[in-house]
Amino acid sequence: MNQTIPSHLRQFVAEQHYHSYTPIDHAVWRYVMRQIHHFLEDTAHEAFTEGLKASGINIHEIPKVSDMNRHLAKIGWGAAIVDGLIPGTAFFDFQAHGILPIATDIRQKSNIEYTPAPDILHEAAGHAPILFDETYSRFVKIIGNIGANAFATEEEHEAFEATRHLSIVMEDPCSTEKEIKDAKQVLIEKQEAVSGLSEAEQISRIFWWTVEFGLIGDFHQPKIFGAGLLSSVGESKHCLSSEVNKRPFSIEDAIHTSYDVTSMQTQLFVCESFEQLIEEVEKFGETMAFRKGGTEAIDKAIHSNQLAHIEYNSGLQVTGIFREVIKNEHGEAIYVKTVGPTSLSIQNEQLDHHGTDHHADGFGAPIGILQDGTILENQTEADLRKLGIEMNKMMQITFDGGMEVSGHVTNLVFHHHHLVLISIEECMVTLGEHVLFHPSWGTYDLAVGSEIVSARPHAADYDAFFGDTPLIEEKDGRSHDLTPLDSLFREVRELREVAFSRDLIHSIVGRLKDDFPEEWLLRLEIIELLQIHEPGSQLKEELLKDLYALSKQDRFARLIQNGLDVIYGRKGVMV
Repeated sequence: MNQTIPSHLRQFVAEQHYHSYTPIDHAVWRYVMRQIHHFLEDTAHEAFTEGLKASGINIHEIPKVSDMNRHLAKIGWGAAIVDGLIPGTAFFDFQAHGILPIATDIRQKSNIEYTPAPDILHEAAGHAPILFDETYSRFVKIIGNIGANAFATEEEHEAFEATRHLSIVMEDPCSTEKEIKDAKQVLIEKQEAVSGLSEAEQISRIFWWTVEFGLIGDFHQPKIFGAGLLSSVGESKHCLSSEVNKRPFSIEDAIHTSYDVTSMQTQLFVCESFEQLIEEVEKFGETMAFRKGGTEAIDKAIHSNQLAHIEYNSGLQVTGIFREVIKNEHGEAIYVKTVGPTSLSIQNEQLDHHGTDHHADGFGAPIGILQDGTILENQTEADLRKLGIEMNKMMQITFDGGMEVSGHVTNLVFHHHHLVLISIEECMVTLGEHVLFHPSWGTYDLAVGSEIVSARPHAADYDAFFGDTPLIEEKDGRSHDLTPLDSLFREVRELREVAFSRDLIHSIVGRLKDDFPEEWLLRLEIIELLQIHEPGSQLKEELLKDLYALSKQDRFARLIQNGLDVIYGRKGVMV
């Protein structure tokens, strides 16, 4: 799949070390998938239930992403393996390109109902099937494109890192209670430092309340379509109950409703249709910096304190970390500055001799028309000569914002007959008594454009700006020795898939009772086998008594009840 993944996203691509999954991992997958198939047949949107069959996902074992790729290719999608949480812009950009990012780790059995960390159950079982609906697929690509171009603030970037760290800690079986508590506290502190609603936060909330936790259709009897609900055994059962407040979906309401990734939702939105989502998200996109431009777009780039690029109406693009903007008395930007390596591009292709090596220490550029009303980018070479702008000649111009530029013209760069850049030696740029550029600083490249039409949170020409970017460091993909409990799960799986043996099942149960008195999931798997092969056996009754005793503990009660409901074909009310 790597050859079809845009180069700027390849740094996030990892590998699926399939042989590293343990028998317990496969049992966790099987338990959740059987719950999904059994309980969601009547409550999930038909696009999901139909797509679940079309996606080729196996109920009984964790899927290989390469197999998923072949099935998704039929609808013009693909899948890319990513290593856990990735930056929001990258996550959305994969989907904008029709690529489903899949984290291939699988949740611990202790988090079998819900985990805040991305895992293959959530990605493969939750997101992939419903993509086979054409309208929904279009919605995901649209929201992906908007999210890929959404600015976050510096504080939000720090909160993301704290969220990523917490998800890693919570899924690590070696983490101590103190480490989890400390990670949660850091996240709280970082989240409290975030103020206002950035573009990234707004689109994140829209995505959360639709793609992740959305309900659809009849307000009083909605269907589930959000992947977070579909892939969570506990949440999918809880979400349609009266305990969860339902609200009609609107973009404005979703934007102003925060969410908690660490616990089940207490309220959800019900949309009318996928067409409604497309219409409302498209309208929202028109308010964003990448489509609206202007001074507000520059401010968003500055507040992100991350690499970004702005685009002039002439077509010139400036990539860098934007640090300062000078505004006129009306609050409109008239000059913008970057710090550190900067590059200039046209149509996402870097201009020759205008890479980061040439603009290593930042870049300053005016915005606006000249004092006499002239729009520089619309001038022909003949027009420019009348203005005193000519190759190998001295020039002097004054912008409407008050900036004066003078010096010796050494180059004029045009694109589609529009002037985009003037290179000037011995250049002085001033605004009143403030010197913006001094002749001793070298050649000044005057960006030409009367307005900023777009700003986006990434480089205009990624390859040229970064060169070859290494792939992310791979985790240890070696297989590990099986634990005694893993060995028991493997033996039961072989009994189910190869041949049932009464003697072996009694041996397994004996070891299970002696060594793992609180192992509920393997008891369920054995009861399932006995229900098929020896439904009236005493051994099955003994295991049911074990589960009954375990179910008196709150942490096991719902898991055991739901597992038995699947075995005995009881639909009932999901608990």
